[in-house]
Amino acid sequence: MSPTATATVDSEKAKGTGRPAGPSGIGAGRPGFLWAAPAAVFFGLFAIVPLILVAVLSFASWDGLSDPEFAGLDNWKKLLDDPVMIKSLWLSVLLTVLGVVVQTPLSILLGVWAAGHQRNRAVLSAIYFVPMLLSIAAVSVLWRAVLDPNFGVPAQAKWLFGDGNLFGMQSSAIGVLVFVSTWQFTPLHTLIYQGAARAVPPVLYQAAQIDGAGTVRQFFHITLPQLRNSIITSMILMVVGGLTTFDTVLILTQGGPGTDTTISAYYMYQKAFKSFDYGAASAIALLLVLVSTVISLIVVRLSGYDKMRSTMEGL
Repeated sequence: MSPTATATVDSEKAKGTGRPAGPSGIGAGRPGFLWAAPAAVFFGLFAIVPLILVAVLSFASWDGLSDPEFAGLDNWKKLLDDPVMIKSLWLSVLLTVLGVVVQTPLSILLGVWAAGHQRNRAVLSAIYFVPMLLSIAAVSVLWRAVLDPNFGVPAQAKWLFGDGNLFGMQSSAIGVLVFVSTWQFTPLHTLIYQGAARAVPPVLYQAAQIDGAGTVRQFFHITLPQLRNSIITSMILMVVGGLTTFDTVLILTQGGPGTDTTISAYYMYQKAFKSFDYGAASAIALLLVLVSTVISLIVVRLSGYDKMRSTMEGL
């Protein structure tokens, strides 16, 4: 068979399988399972196995020292009858929703701006991304000192902050938590949108300019639709991160005033390391996993993200 005929046969085989032909005429399929084996083993040992142990422990009574004893559904019944637990779950959802509402538009605008070619853009972006390099504990300690009611900024500007104790009321304490989380994590989501905005084909904007579309119309009719996948990914990260927030509450408010900022993750910490009730703490942890999973699946389902396909599908 001639080389031309061989190339034709290889091309037809590639078309039949939906995969592009490689240099040797063999279709390039997906990488084998061995490529994912190291990550799968790592994920299984440090995610799946601990999750199974937590699920088992949620049906046991254990103080961390003696042997665990099977308790059936006692831990779950106590949580359902615990008003602090119900309140903490609603507070977790509230902080998550506020985080999404505040961070999403801010991140999109900053990400689209950072993807441009403005003067000094690189320097300003580098400065803006600094909070992303700091640990949550360091950021919380920093803002705790800045917002201290006795020696911080509120104490020096009582005309703006009233008595200066932003941690003394539920509304202001929640506002502080949202502000600090936004200050630290908005750069991460901005980076996501910056990369997505740079991937938008320039020809779309050129065609829009020819049709007379201005900057605002281009943003809403080209940029936002092209950022759809990134918006959904960012929102899922915000949901999971918001429901599992712990360090910020521990350092800034310690669940106060009273239990007004005691979110579920912090309540889990109290149950485990203050009350030594590891069974109830495990039940709270498993509940957070279930809630995060359900909300993420709802976001994916309603957005149609599960039906989207990459242009590189099959490679």
